[in-house]
Amino acid sequence: MSPTPVTTSELTQAGPSVYTWEATDEEVAARYRVPFERIARFDLNTSPEPPALADRILRAGRFERPVSEYPPADYRRLAEAAADVYGVSRDEILVGAGADEVLDLCAKAFLAPGLRALLPSPSYAMFRVLTEQRGAGVVDIPRRGPRDGFAMDVPAVREAARDCALLWLCSPNNPTGLAEPAGSIERLLEDLAADATAEGRLPPVVVLDEAYAEFAGTSLVELRHRYPRLVVVRTASKAYALAGLRVGFAVGDRSVLAEVEPYRPPGSVSVVSITVVTEALRRPAEMEANVARLTAERERLGAALSAEGWDVGPGRLRDTCQGRRRRGPPAASGARPANLRTGAPPGRPPAVDRPVGRGGRPPDRGRRRSRAGRGRDLGSQPADRLALLAEPHPDPALVERFDGFGGLPDLPLVDVEPALLDRSPHLRA
Repeated sequence: MSPTPVTTSELTQAGPSVYTWEATDEEVAARYRVPFERIARFDLNTSPEPPALADRILRAGRFERPVSEYPPADYRRLAEAAADVYGVSRDEILVGAGADEVLDLCAKAFLAPGLRALLPSPSYAMFRVLTEQRGAGVVDIPRRGPRDGFAMDVPAVREAARDCALLWLCSPNNPTGLAEPAGSIERLLEDLAADATAEGRLPPVVVLDEAYAEFAGTSLVELRHRYPRLVVVRTASKAYALAGLRVGFAVGDRSVLAEVEPYRPPGSVSVVSITVVTEALRRPAEMEANVARLTAERERLGAALSAEGWDVGPGRLRDTCQGRRRRGPPAASGARPANLRTGAPPGRPPAVDRPVGRGGRPPDRGRRRSRAGRGRDLGSQPADRLALLAEPHPDPALVERFDGFGGLPDLPLVDVEPALLDRSPHLRA
């Protein structure tokens, strides 16, 4: 198993950075001698259970087309449903096999060897991977510190963007779990357009990943006409709890999507996925209930961790699983404190706001210790229940120079007091 839930290799003569696949639950169970049904996964931001709507459709077995046939080339019904939800026309929607395929298509369309892409760091690990796989260079602009909510440094981004073909943005951001301050992305787009006009060049393409927009309750899709080189990326994986069906969308002005479409592979979204996600978009009640349920659970879990002596950072995503242990005794409950050992120093952005779900990979080290040396040997002792946290940021050099970072945590794998998790209805096996 790889040492972190998500890792990237450095760009070498052997090839570019790669996304390392997560270990299966079976591999995790065997590695840590934990019963399969007692593994709670926090590490891929998936929902704890699929919507009932999906089960009904799958049981009926009636899909967009027979499974013996390829899906329709234009994904018409799915694109129409997405257009209605996002408030755009159908020709402003491009369908992909998950948001990751949409991001990959954007990299293929707008990056080439010798070009540069800008990344406010830390952010989603795939941005760097996709950039380097195209032979392009990555321009890292460190985010501001905790007092500024780990927001991107807009003036620094604007200045560095003059030499970039593409900007990767993410709001709410993964891994900090926070949306960019209101108006900041809009002002950045205005400045980018103004700079390009003054210098007689095209403005850079801006890809805005809004995978968690439903949890924040806001979207910047309406800016697509004011900045025609904006591509907003949405997904059915998170709020809709349909990650296994792999459906994502690019939303943008027709002119920019026309540059992406030549790279779209034929039939990458199955007839099963088309049918289920179309109905989920048409009937948003289950999605809305899921968002409300996970938001309430995030608050409950955050309060429980705070009561056990943890500083829990703010977040707008799913269940909170972040923070650091405060000095001193736990709350007066007398119970053994939850032994969440992230090793995160004061001021470090949280590992990520993680929902409860399946998927992901634990680290591959026998002994799990924080930088202070605490921790028991989870590689050689069985546990009642394991919870797997988010990955550390893959670029230690970047993290070390980030204002407020004190180094990387050693422990994406976490040992949690079983009673604490048992109080969560979404963690019961």
